[in-house]
Amino acid sequence: MIPAVMYAIPAFVLLVAVEALSYRFRPDDGERGYDARDTVTSMSMGAGSQVVGFPWKAFAVVAYAGLYTLAPWQLSPASAWTWVLLFFADDLAYYWFHRLHHRIRMLWASHVVHHSSRYFNLSTALRQSWTPMSTLPFWLPLALLGIPPWMILLQQSISLVYQFFLHTERVGTLWRPIELVFNTPSHHRVHHGSNSAYLDRNYGGILIVWDRLFRTFEAEGERVVYGLTKNISTYNPVRVAFHEYAALWRDVRAADRWRDRMGYLLGPPGWAPRARERV
Repeated sequence: MIPAVMYAIPAFVLLVAVEALSYRFRPDDGERGYDARDTVTSMSMGAGSQVVGFPWKAFAVVAYAGLYTLAPWQLSPASAWTWVLLFFADDLAYYWFHRLHHRIRMLWASHVVHHSSRYFNLSTALRQSWTPMSTLPFWLPLALLGIPPWMILLQQSISLVYQFFLHTERVGTLWRPIELVFNTPSHHRVHHGSNSAYLDRNYGGILIVWDRLFRTFEAEGERVVYGLTKNISTYNPVRVAFHEYAALWRDVRAADRWRDRMGYLLGPPGWAPRARERV
């Protein structure tokens, strides 16, 4: 099964080009715009993620199908209520997937790729992980609810297409009711900020209501500084893809206690063991 999002790739590339040209003809000194090397890296990461993700999607289909057959009921795709349930269940699953990938370092090692650019434009949306294996558990409950696997994959693609358009500085704030309910470029700029006030905020996919409900929402205020709290100085896609895994492995190897090793793996990014008191 070809993921639906792959059909949107030509449009993504075209829109990246259009946005890049918009900076050339209508520059804005307050916006970072594009950098050629950064954009090539982002698009290389996107291409690599599709190559790796294709066989992984096949495995995911098998997993979803297995649980779907075990579900106490199978919901009909002909029912509008099945689609309503899918929309909210998928978006909630994405929220927790996203939040935990920021709060658990072994998951962050995969997701950090998406935050590694110091620019924020449509090409940044394409800077995706080459290790998507940690995504599967968050959507398995949807199959157990009796939602057909093809519907789950389709809604995941719809969410990804929506989120592509969030990665831009060319759109300010939208009509207040939209900003209240939906994830918007303004909300997502906050999410990509390395400012202390913006760290670990605005995890939503299509909706921002989960962040408001679970108290992880932050409105855009001070100017956003994009990137990581400790940025990497490379445009090499392989290093971008695996640099945090390498750093995590070094920390785990250097630890001399199992509790510290588990802390590095399961603690938040930046976790370090407390210095032991000398007797």
